[in-house]
Amino acid sequence: MTLLVVESLNKNFGGVVAARNVSFSLMAGEILAMIGPNGAGKSTSFNMVGGQLRPDSGRVVLEGQDITGLPPCAICRLGVGRSFQVAQTFLSMSVLENLQMALIAYAQRTRDMLARADALFRDEALELLDQLGMADAAARPMNTLAYGDVKRVELAIALAGKPRLLLMDEPTAGMAPGERAALMRLVAGIARRAAIGVLFTEHDMDAVFAHADRILVLVRGEIIAAGMPEDVRANPEVQRVYLGTSGLRAALRARAAAHG
Repeated sequence: MTLLVVESLNKNFGGVVAARNVSFSLMAGEILAMIGPNGAGKSTSFNMVGGQLRPDSGRVVLEGQDITGLPPCAICRLGVGRSFQVAQTFLSMSVLENLQMALIAYAQRTRDMLARADALFRDEALELLDQLGMADAAARPMNTLAYGDVKRVELAIALAGKPRLLLMDEPTAGMAPGERAALMRLVAGIARRAAIGVLFTEHDMDAVFAHADRILVLVRGEIIAAGMPEDVRANPEVQRVYLGTSGLRAALRARAAAHG
């Protein structure tokens, strides 16, 4: 089932073309990576899908509903979760409290004056943490966690609204290699089981080629290649402008290892 359709997105900043005719689709349960060199237009395109930027033209359609230009909060309530390159959590609160706050917000009970926040959605929060292997850390303050664990908590927050689409902006940024692989395996497993479509940007080619079902390559605001990892590997233009032969070989070895 087609979950997301992006049609001919364009965005200029003054005289600078940040995105030109960006079009793609995403199926439920599919993992789609968006890659490219710095300044390629990844963040611009990604943020137009998530509502952080309004396109100059084009459309973003989620399960048949046009969401172009809606604010991020409205897009979130339509079933879109998001994580950020720099983790966005409440560092002075516990892991459990961070999840409870997310669940309270998704349930639109932030103005509920008749119930204590620490009693709301406790079981649901613990269930989410258990799913991500973080239940043992529920009582720990966020500022005592290793960064890899912080990213897991942020993923749990993004999943708290039971999204159909998950947007992940450089999910492995700042993580050690082992942590990166573990997080992406976790994301892939959840996406397959729950039929969540995942769109992510990433600079770590091991993570991209090991876990993406399809890859989009942007250069100077335009998609220059799109397809299966093997198709992207074979594309001479991609090799010339971005990945390089040795980098592709290493990335494909990582994909082969991840898929046994």
